[in-house]
Amino acid sequence: MRTIVPDTSTGLLGDSWRTCVGTGRMELALRRDYQDSLALVQREIGFRHIRGHGLFSDGMGIYKPCEVDGRQEVLYSFTYLDQVVDAYLELGIEPFLELGFMPEALASGDATVFWWKGNITPPSSYDAWADLVRATLTHLVERYGLERVRGWPVEVWNEPNLVNFWLDADQQEYFRLYEVTARAVKDVDPQIQVGGPAISPGADAWWEPFLAFVEAHDAPLDFVSSHAYATGPAQHVPFGTYQTLRESDHLLEQLAAPREHLAGTRYAGVPVHITEYSSSYRPDNPVHDTAFNAAYLAPVLAAGGDLVDSFSYWTFSDMFEEEGVPAAIFHGGFGLLTHRQIKKPTFHLFAFMARMGQHVLARGEDHLVCRDDDGRVTVLAWQPVHGTEGPAAPARHEVRLSLPVADPAGTGTGSGSISTSGPATVLVETASVDETEGNAFAAWQHMGRPRSPSERQVATLRALAEPVRRHASLPVVDGRVELDLDLRRHGVTFVEITPVVDETPSWLDDRRIVGQDEVVR
Repeated sequence: MRTIVPDTSTGLLGDSWRTCVGTGRMELALRRDYQDSLALVQREIGFRHIRGHGLFSDGMGIYKPCEVDGRQEVLYSFTYLDQVVDAYLELGIEPFLELGFMPEALASGDATVFWWKGNITPPSSYDAWADLVRATLTHLVERYGLERVRGWPVEVWNEPNLVNFWLDADQQEYFRLYEVTARAVKDVDPQIQVGGPAISPGADAWWEPFLAFVEAHDAPLDFVSSHAYATGPAQHVPFGTYQTLRESDHLLEQLAAPREHLAGTRYAGVPVHITEYSSSYRPDNPVHDTAFNAAYLAPVLAAGGDLVDSFSYWTFSDMFEEEGVPAAIFHGGFGLLTHRQIKKPTFHLFAFMARMGQHVLARGEDHLVCRDDDGRVTVLAWQPVHGTEGPAAPARHEVRLSLPVADPAGTGTGSGSISTSGPATVLVETASVDETEGNAFAAWQHMGRPRSPSERQVATLRALAEPVRRHASLPVVDGRVELDLDLRRHGVTFVEITPVVDETPSWLDDRRIVGQDEVVR
């Protein structure tokens, strides 16, 4: 069966998949490896915002109580915050501000989360918390300008529905925190966007009371946020975790859920941000390192933009440390990159998406086809894979497409009809990752899983992490090209098809080049 791709566009390909990306706690941005990793991600993918925990945790050093002439005062120190934000802006990315966790000196208790001990208790003084929020945003406005900061969404806390992140998962206490925080944000400027409740999967029961509270108290709510993951309970082993996995459609259902809960309310039209998503919610699940993960997430990236205003992959780098410093360079971390900038197969999925054309021609269960105004056709193809309960992926998966080819000298609208008087051939370029190609995790396994690879081994892993690239020429018949892709297990392939304007001189005869008479073209 060959899929006939239409020659007219169904609309523009949104880029909400790269509106934001997740990161480890903010202070990590002070490190060289972190900045080198983010620079690489920005060069090849280019996210617009970045979100992480720990803005107000003690590692950022913002909240400093002191005594002055017998009076208790507070000094706000933005030394690290300035360095972090400056680094972000230099790398072409801007903050998505998550307000949390609680500074120890302002906390009402000593309950913490993570190896780096983020305090999860309410403030001992809501007035002091509001002052902290106002002071921080005022400083950002003064340093970076009001118009710029208005473009930085402000999210109140992280997953308050879980006892891990909010003391006793106290819903009413979170509602109080939300109202106080949102009003403090608006005190700085009414146009700074604030929202929540940043709930984890399985917390849909929070939507109705949260929206009812916000409406009853007329609290500001410019956007809503939640998270999406698809794995089951953790099965712990030393320095790692295994989990069952649901179908990837489950992630799309979670992306769609907030809009369904907003329907019929006064908030039906507010933006929806999925501020964390991935296959697994654990930072030590090996699935993150695999080619399977890329194939699993491909349909989510291809379709998720129709459901939400942004969905933020968790995270861009394995520099994370919620469970402590990792014991090996591949350890199942969330990142698109390992430490030392080794690309995982999922990195390439995002890099492929960044090179897709603007105009959507077709979407299928194993492909996305787009076209640019200049006639370039792009294809993202993947092997459909299943969760734990589904069948195993076969060794091969075929994608057969009939693609329209535009005349490069034509109108280039991206949505017009294809001229049959166009080019005679096209250049076809492919880049592929799968269980053996573009797969540093597989190479690392073959190396014997060195926990701290040598400089030479790191260089080898970086080289073997690159996709396998091929090129070919295909004939154009009646304005179409027949593309046959043979994907190997857990494969993801990116294809660029460019119309050829042949400038070969009439006198040229490649057969006269020694050895070229044997080349089949």
